[in-house]
Amino acid sequence: MYDRLNKLKYNRQAAMNINRPVAVAQNHLLRTLPPADFALLAPCLTAMSLDQGQVLIEPGEFVDYVYFPHTAVISFLAVMSHGQTIETATIGRTGLVGGVTGLGRWRAFARSIVQVPGTASRMPADRFRSAFKQSERLGTLVLKSVQSIVVQIQQTAACNALHSVEQRVCRWLLLTQDLANTNVLPLTQDFVSQMLGVRRTTVTQVFGKLETVGMIRTQRRVIEIVDRKGLEQTVCECYQDLRARHDQLAI
Repeated sequence: MYDRLNKLKYNRQAAMNINRPVAVAQNHLLRTLPPADFALLAPCLTAMSLDQGQVLIEPGEFVDYVYFPHTAVISFLAVMSHGQTIETATIGRTGLVGGVTGLGRWRAFARSIVQVPGTASRMPADRFRSAFKQSERLGTLVLKSVQSIVVQIQQTAACNALHSVEQRVCRWLLLTQDLANTNVLPLTQDFVSQMLGVRRTTVTQVFGKLETVGMIRTQRRVIEIVDRKGLEQTVCECYQDLRARHDQLAI
């Protein structure tokens, strides 16, 4: 009887890994789907590399594809009529981009741009809608992800209005490190200034201060986080609030 139970347990664990490549398993949502639910998506998933600055969706366009980041990090940007942008939310390996299309054919409300280069899986939105209708578990995970995005947008709006640029830079660096899962971020100060909607010179001043006290190290097109605890002591409360939301999504 004991051997039979062990065999059944082994078979269930093995089933979770059937047709689930290592790269795909890096995305929490895809990794935690039961085999039958994952099988609804698997035939339509295409692994791809994403380059920094690559635009996936523009505001007002119909969302034709759904993206599941593996190692890439994707930002949602609000775009003003004169071209200025500011980041409102960030998606990494715990979530997906375009998941709202499970509820119907939607137009994008923001520009989706690759913040940190890496890999992701992509599938057509119409096939995703079909799977969404058939899988209660997928629907639950997608709605949690959408809720997380709404919370990010609200918290980011409050942070941009109430906290200093230094605190906002620290928040941005910590969240990006969490999602990219590395201390070395292939980012430029110019890119960070665009994400935060502030002048490049202001970001340069903040980075200079953080580097002087040993929290970060900057090189050409690279930002290295050296003292994470120091950043956590400098950052505003928004980081912990957003981190808690990401942790809840990963449960």
